[in-house]
Amino acid sequence: MNRVEEMKDRLFNNSYKTEIKPPNVFSPLPSKEVPESWGQEDSTNEVSTSPNKFPMKTSHFKKFFFFSLLFFLGATGYASHMFFAGGNIVSNKNIDISVLGNTFTAGGEDLSLIIEITNRNNSALDLVDLVVEYPRSSSASALEDTERIRESLGSIPAGGVRSENLKVVLYGEQGSKRKIKISIEYRVEGSNAIFVKNKEYDVSINSSPINLSFEAPNQVSSNQIMTLNVKAILNANKVVDDVLLKVDYPVGFEYLDAQPAPSLGDNIWSLDDLAPGSERNIVISGQMVDATPGEEKTFRVWSGTQSLNDKSSIGVVFNSLSNLVTINKASIEAKLYVGGAYERQYSSGSKETINAEIRWVNNLDTQINDMEIRAKLFGNALDRKKITAERGFYNSSLDTIVWDRNSERGFDSVGPGESGSLIFSFLPSTTSVTGLSLIDPSISIEVSISGKQSGDGFALNDLSNKEIKVVKISTDVGFATKALYATSAFVNTGPVPPKAEKETTYTIVWSLSNSSNNISKASVRSFLPPWVRFTGKISPGSEDVTYDAGTKQIVWNVGNLPKGSGVSRAQKEVSFQVAFTPSLSQVGTSPVIINDAVLTGQDDFAKVNVVINKSSLSTRLISDANFPVSGSEVVE
Repeated sequence: MNRVEEMKDRLFNNSYKTEIKPPNVFSPLPSKEVPESWGQEDSTNEVSTSPNKFPMKTSHFKKFFFFSLLFFLGATGYASHMFFAGGNIVSNKNIDISVLGNTFTAGGEDLSLIIEITNRNNSALDLVDLVVEYPRSSSASALEDTERIRESLGSIPAGGVRSENLKVVLYGEQGSKRKIKISIEYRVEGSNAIFVKNKEYDVSINSSPINLSFEAPNQVSSNQIMTLNVKAILNANKVVDDVLLKVDYPVGFEYLDAQPAPSLGDNIWSLDDLAPGSERNIVISGQMVDATPGEEKTFRVWSGTQSLNDKSSIGVVFNSLSNLVTINKASIEAKLYVGGAYERQYSSGSKETINAEIRWVNNLDTQINDMEIRAKLFGNALDRKKITAERGFYNSSLDTIVWDRNSERGFDSVGPGESGSLIFSFLPSTTSVTGLSLIDPSISIEVSISGKQSGDGFALNDLSNKEIKVVKISTDVGFATKALYATSAFVNTGPVPPKAEKETTYTIVWSLSNSSNNISKASVRSFLPPWVRFTGKISPGSEDVTYDAGTKQIVWNVGNLPKGSGVSRAQKEVSFQVAFTPSLSQVGTSPVIINDAVLTGQDDFAKVNVVINKSSLSTRLISDANFPVSGSEVVE
């Protein structure tokens, strides 16, 4: 029986008796002799490997102790050195910059400041420079708009104090703050490095040298004429020289007029004659052209001194304001189309009938009563006798065409979303009553629409909208070409009529005239046929005429053609010589000696291109009075 079976028999056998034994008594620990002194050890004693004995390793504690001792001694030595010998080290913390002066000033007036530098270091500050920087303009942000003052203070000894009196001039809107940056640059003994200590000083502007106010409508519709009111008041105690007021228009704004007129361009006014306490009112009219409803347009007004480098810009800004205008959809609108196009500006020839159309619409969801549309025409090129309108009445005393309920069916009551069109035409004139050519001929058309909208109860709301368009009349440019033999600037040679295989020379003359507007970038171009060569003779010699032998192209670079050329002043003209050698195959004909000529240029006023074509010239010299009738056909 194994031990497991024996254990089971003991557990389940009822006759088995458990033997109870008394507990064991702990045996005493073995005693160990303790030596009477530290030096008494058993030389034969070996380190026991028993788990109850832990040997002590003292070398690590000795190393830590010695390291701590060395660190303490080093720290003490460094502290002693810094205390006794290191006092010559300069710290920015021991340099104080204090400013004594007002924290507010009037814009454009002198602000006195006392700047005090205290050196609390144990060493002197050498080659000290005081640098003061502040914005020149009220909107200064770029480096070039910063004024800098640099003063040399020499050396400041240890424990020394240095004061400097300065005057600065600040600009800005009333209530705004300007930061003055104060710096000292210095060196210390034994170093070439430049050290810097900075401090900022804030100053509030309690008044501006020029107060500005700007009034504009908060909301306008596209192409609606709007009025801007700008007011400038001089607050300074003395007249300020070279002061400008500038208005920045948003993209899409079309300037129409201003009272008083701008001093430069269409947005700059001089305020030099503005006396202290006086004010200047400027009224500007214009319109936002083709603006999208919901767009926001920002107008900005600036005042300040004129820039030394650019007479049309402000160098030092005194003050500025901005105004936000939102574009709304017009309640009722009338748009002017000229020649079927809706543009900001139109151009037309001086002899062309100008056809115009007004397209109107009621954008409201309510009815409009008593609608009226007016088209007022004015300008130096308007021929008042040649204005016609379908159904509308032309009032010549007012130069206005009127369409109302009396002339246009349905204008007494126009329904929501209803639209229509009106047609009229006119003919321009480019000559004055004295017969002279007009300068910058143009015709302006102001179209206005008005009506009444039913309100709550019996109240009526007046509605109106208008726009102005300008038709600029292009100049009349004359371009004449002729071929000469006998009466020309050159002595021509060769048989007349031209003989086969014999050379005959001719003179070509190009003449230009111009009535009312300056022409720029003008040039005349033509080509010689294969049987003609360019002799190189040009009159006058100052004219810029070039010839390309490869392409046989002749170009007259005219450049600018002033208005009045050929009318109130001499016409522009050039002559050059060509040589013709006919072939037997050309016998009995009058061959071409220069091909078609084309004049191109740009009308600087009407902003249109000028293109005039002239036909080719042959040996039939119809412009030469002394040329024989039978002298054109080639003979053998």
